[in-house]
Amino acid sequence: MPGLADIAALLRARRGSRAPFLVGVTGAVAAGKSTLAEQLRASLEAGGDRVEIVSTDGFLMPNATLEAKGLSMRKGFPESYDALAMRAALAALRHGPAEVPGYSHVIYDIDPALARRIDPPDVLLVEGLGLQDGPAALGLDLLVYLDADEAHVEAWFTERLVGLWRAAERDPTSFYARFRHLDEAGARAFAAQVWRSINLPNLREHIIRARDLADLVVTKGPTHEIVAVRETSPA
Repeated sequence: MPGLADIAALLRARRGSRAPFLVGVTGAVAAGKSTLAEQLRASLEAGGDRVEIVSTDGFLMPNATLEAKGLSMRKGFPESYDALAMRAALAALRHGPAEVPGYSHVIYDIDPALARRIDPPDVLLVEGLGLQDGPAALGLDLLVYLDADEAHVEAWFTERLVGLWRAAERDPTSFYARFRHLDEAGARAFAAQVWRSINLPNLREHIIRARDLADLVVTKGPTHEIVAVRETSPA
């Protein structure tokens, strides 16, 4: 059974001596992009590499901007990102330090307190959405796509949203506090609505395009286990 070590080995082989080596990690909402990026960081750092992770969420337009543009219900779709700012930040990191914005899933918006300045690492993992046009569009060296059955991803998304809903009981500043009037069945119904109206169309219309453009396709099973790692183009 393939696993994390296989992915890390493929990244090392593709990287060679290049630094910084920019690797995109994308896939459906709740596919486990952030978790895989953290696991890869640990594996690569164990081998002596300096690794940084940047989330594309930080390059989403702020909620106020999305609302002004009539894009509040298109959050996560390609048009909700500042693609020029993302490309500029990644290009800057090839030559020196760069500022990267931060996003909070708790407040569901850009959080200036999470912005940070990072130095060029040996490997930069860029995880999130907005990578549907392939690695060349943002100047990445390699793209990893996390693939899974839609039903599995919907279940993962539901559990993540319900977890945020539960946590909001103790955090009135959470975006999800506004949904605390719902019982758990209502929260799950809300998750299903969001999945059907926003995340599933985004996956089918946009995100999935990255699968055919990716260098590595990592297929996951129902419990997030890795069941296949496919190299789509030779090193």
